[in-house]
Amino acid sequence: MKITALPVRFGLATGGCLIAYFLILSLFEFHTNVFFSIFNAVITGFGIYETIKYLKHVDKAKFSYGKAFTAGIVTGFVATLVFTLFFAVYAMEINTTFIESLSGPWFDEFKSFQAIVFFTVAIMGFSTSVVLTLSFMQLFKTSNNLKQKTT
Repeated sequence: MKITALPVRFGLATGGCLIAYFLILSLFEFHTNVFFSIFNAVITGFGIYETIKYLKHVDKAKFSYGKAFTAGIVTGFVATLVFTLFFAVYAMEINTTFIESLSGPWFDEFKSFQAIVFFTVAIMGFSTSVVLTLSFMQLFKTSNNLKQKTT
């Protein structure tokens, strides 16, 4: 497999996991509680971490900070796009009362509340991806502070 396809593959898998988690929450009617979306960061983080770890394992000789950072960002962004598209289809076609149950009394005041919700889901996913990628890169970068002693 090409190294360039790796983040897309991991991003699609991570997006699928986010969708599965959302559907499991919806079975128990917990999908309207926004506090359960905190676990989305755990799922996304796991996908990004595994992408960078696998890239380092496969591409040992050419592993670089920039290449790994790009892989992590692409993984998170692909997962976010997949989940946001699913979320839009779910809210507009499958469960049309879902947005109303999220909004409460504000639904009638804001005519574009659906767009605000979809934009928020996307921004949360993108920002989570950037922060987690930067965090995980601290684990995988090589340190210049530790120099080997020569005798």
